[in-house]
Amino acid sequence: MVPPPPPPPLQLCFTPQLPVLLLFLFLLLILSPSRNVAGVGINYGTLGNNLPSPKKVAQLLQSTIIDKVKIYDTNPEILEAFGNTGIDLIVAVENYHVSNISTDTASADEWLSTRVLPFLPATSIVAIVVGNEYLTADGYQMMKMNPKALVQAMQNMHAALLTRGLERKIKVTTPHSMAVLASSFPPSASTFAPDITPTMTSILAFLADTGAPFMVNAYPYFAYRDNPSSVNLEYALLGGSAGVGINASSSGSGGGLYAVHDPKGYVYTNMLDAQIDAVRTAINGLGFGNRSIKITVSESGWPSKGDSAATPENAKTYNTRLIERAQSNKGTPMRPKENIEVFVFALFNENKKEGGVSERNFGIFNGDGSKVYQVDLSCQFCSDDGMTFEKISSGVSRGPSVWCVAKPHADEKVLQSVLDFCCGPGGVDCREIDRSGGCFEPEKLHAHASYAMNAYYQMHGRNYWNCDFKGTGLVTFSDPSYGTCRYSQQ
Repeated sequence: MVPPPPPPPLQLCFTPQLPVLLLFLFLLLILSPSRNVAGVGINYGTLGNNLPSPKKVAQLLQSTIIDKVKIYDTNPEILEAFGNTGIDLIVAVENYHVSNISTDTASADEWLSTRVLPFLPATSIVAIVVGNEYLTADGYQMMKMNPKALVQAMQNMHAALLTRGLERKIKVTTPHSMAVLASSFPPSASTFAPDITPTMTSILAFLADTGAPFMVNAYPYFAYRDNPSSVNLEYALLGGSAGVGINASSSGSGGGLYAVHDPKGYVYTNMLDAQIDAVRTAINGLGFGNRSIKITVSESGWPSKGDSAATPENAKTYNTRLIERAQSNKGTPMRPKENIEVFVFALFNENKKEGGVSERNFGIFNGDGSKVYQVDLSCQFCSDDGMTFEKISSGVSRGPSVWCVAKPHADEKVLQSVLDFCCGPGGVDCREIDRSGGCFEPEKLHAHASYAMNAYYQMHGRNYWNCDFKGTGLVTFSDPSYGTCRYSQQ
């Protein structure tokens, strides 16, 4: 049999339209959405009678480093307030709704249709968490929660998203407490509690198949509070957290940095990393070590009031280091190159929350919008410097105008491409960010890119897609102008 002749070599046909086509492809590359931007998440609870309106909260967070917000329901006022803010939301199916959603896909689709779909695409909802600490919730036996219902509800919700073509945009998962572990020390020997192992195996298989993260609520505070004589405070306060700028040296008592040595050779200089790796070991122990399941710290924080360990000083130290850790893009001793997404707990003190005093005082902000203690959440060039709830309430820097700026954690290579595009094919007049221009200082890529992105956004009608720039753009209602540098507006 004579083989067929080889195909002719690929020939490029250069036509007068080719430069236009290349420009179009370049625009598509720069302006298409991307999710490779790391940031800091926060939990926004609403069990208080003195909290600012969701609209004010959304406005404030646009001027901070927070780019992801996790809530505990699908409060429509919150979902509407975060529309077109550039902040991602994670919404929740409350524990008492899990059983209903587990019955069939139709029930999940009805929940999705009434609670989520009306707010898309303006509100960026990126995940649905089914329940919260469902397998270890208080009153587990009394409420007769069925572990199998949790798995079925997650599967039904994913099926509803799949039917509507949203399964890539919106992931389904569930947050667990550390109590799902039989033991967490040493990290390399950790296992899940035997009674929930079958359920956890099903959950992990679901997460691996759908690309959703394993969420864990990890609190070194509780370990220290319950065992202050045996847990080192600095170790609990993330004293040697990845990315905080402290190098591990020696263990314990001789003035060096406190460290815990795992039998398999891992060295832990803070408890949170040890807790994360304990979860990783338990996951691997169920046969998922070769599957790609990322771990997300869905809650972690430290209260400012309630017992001897709950002080403003300790809360400030822990949350400052936690935020630095979240921004560091560093992993843990077991997986040093795997970035761990972190959601700080919590945005507000909640005066109507059940439990002890400490449960109501995990917030960075008081109900009136003032800070409980000073933690730097500022995002230079995201919006007005020093934006507060008080300024928002009084109407300072508010109005019909909107601007486009670079996200605080935008990848610098992408930002440079965006800047080159805006000041080149994009047609932006970039003389103001030249050395002799009023916006040259500070001589930083983030600042220059923000100026150029805004000019492009204003030129093209302020459509939300004109401020995407491959996921690096953020629409803000607060004027980012500063000093002699004025950002254009319509």
